[in-house]
Amino acid sequence: MALAIQICAYLIALPLQLLVIRALLQGPYRRYPFVFVYAIAIFLTTAVEAPLFFSYYAGNRKVENALVNLYWIDEAVLQVLVYAVVISFLYYATAALRSRRIVRIALIGGAVLFAGVSFQMHYDPLTKHVGEWMTPWSRDLNFCSAILDLALWTLLIAARQKDHRLLMLSGALGIQFTGEAIGGSLRHLSQANRSALTTNIGDAVVVLTDLLFLYILWQTFREAKPKNGVRASKGE
Repeated sequence: MALAIQICAYLIALPLQLLVIRALLQGPYRRYPFVFVYAIAIFLTTAVEAPLFFSYYAGNRKVENALVNLYWIDEAVLQVLVYAVVISFLYYATAALRSRRIVRIALIGGAVLFAGVSFQMHYDPLTKHVGEWMTPWSRDLNFCSAILDLALWTLLIAARQKDHRLLMLSGALGIQFTGEAIGGSLRHLSQANRSALTTNIGDAVVVLTDLLFLYILWQTFREAKPKNGVRASKGE
């Protein structure tokens, strides 16, 4: 079951990731460089992990350590990048505020400080398994990202001039964060109950929400393409 879920994830995710990158290359990457870098990172990590994953399930246990180490390296890179994406969205969302400097310092400065303090608390160079300190650090970053995304959504809803593209992107991130939180909770519960079914459900939730996140990104940036030679406005 776990293998089937992962195969479906790769088969659907890789084309979607390429579609997102292609849509961004039509122009939106200039306004959203962090999203562009994040999209490329997602594609590269997926493309690198997939061969090792299938090799492991084909019976090659020698790649197990490499697969685990690669997973945590990819996880760290993606967590930092998605954190940067949320912070960049907050920067855009506060552009029209009179007190934007104070708001930016409070939200963005607080987010960077939180990430640094959390890393300092959990990082342990002596541990044999990177996951022992990466798991709680990733959890903290994911939780903080969800809070920042909620603040972003509140700012966008309260704004007089709605940035519909940014609203869609914020909503997509919210779906991804929610799915990862639910999936992570189910996985943790499955370890206590030793339930393979609960693990599979958790994996399926994470995969589905990640795919939905990619689909929303693709649709959002695809619709940003100029029509009939007219350049799309930044607020759309």
